[in-house]
Amino acid sequence: MTTKAVGKTVLVAEDEEDVLLLVAQSLQQAGFAVLKAADGQNALRQARQQAPALVVLDLMLPVMTGLEVCRELKQDPATRHIPIIMLTAKAEEVDRIVGLELGADDYITKPFSPRELVLRTKSVIRRSVPQAEAEDILKHGGIEVDRTRHRVVVNGVPVEFTATEFNLLALLLERRGRVQSRNTLLNDVWGYENSIDTRTVDTHIRRVREKLGDAADCIETIRGFGYRVVDAGSAG
Repeated sequence: MTTKAVGKTVLVAEDEEDVLLLVAQSLQQAGFAVLKAADGQNALRQARQQAPALVVLDLMLPVMTGLEVCRELKQDPATRHIPIIMLTAKAEEVDRIVGLELGADDYITKPFSPRELVLRTKSVIRRSVPQAEAEDILKHGGIEVDRTRHRVVVNGVPVEFTATEFNLLALLLERRGRVQSRNTLLNDVWGYENSIDTRTVDTHIRRVREKLGDAADCIETIRGFGYRVVDAGSAG
């Protein structure tokens, strides 16, 4: 299955040379083309110039931190669509959460398995590509999700969603009325068979709710388990 990776370019931003080489080599063996950056400023420049399919971004970069790079990329309409996987140390939990709230799609904690990194990279890129599923429009209250155009409209106003946020909202709407566990969401949205830190799900749900504004009440939290979109008329 590496044929699907061929032609996809990944930018790896990491200041530890041995880690940079390990990540680059692993991705190249999986069929990806790789751009390398040893500091945040260089990473930001290459991301803007080359528009890679994904950025693997270490948080502790010189010149500009990974969080600063993430913020710049997600605030720029020309680059906000580029998915980001953060590389973090276990001690950087607060920064990790901030990165997810800024729009990063996933994170991997050091030390990590190169195989896991490749699997995560393929999964994030796969879900960042709009699915060619019939002209599928999901509507619920004031929310309209157009899968074909990868577009969300809330109370008549278009709202920007990242690929992960879009897929998460679409899945919950598609399964409205049915409770989805955090592990189910990790499997069906993120593509992870093994449970990882479920705070990834909670952070993305919080961002989806913020973007839905007044319409966010339709997403119900099932304490200790997961989430569901309540059927019309059953809210409250």
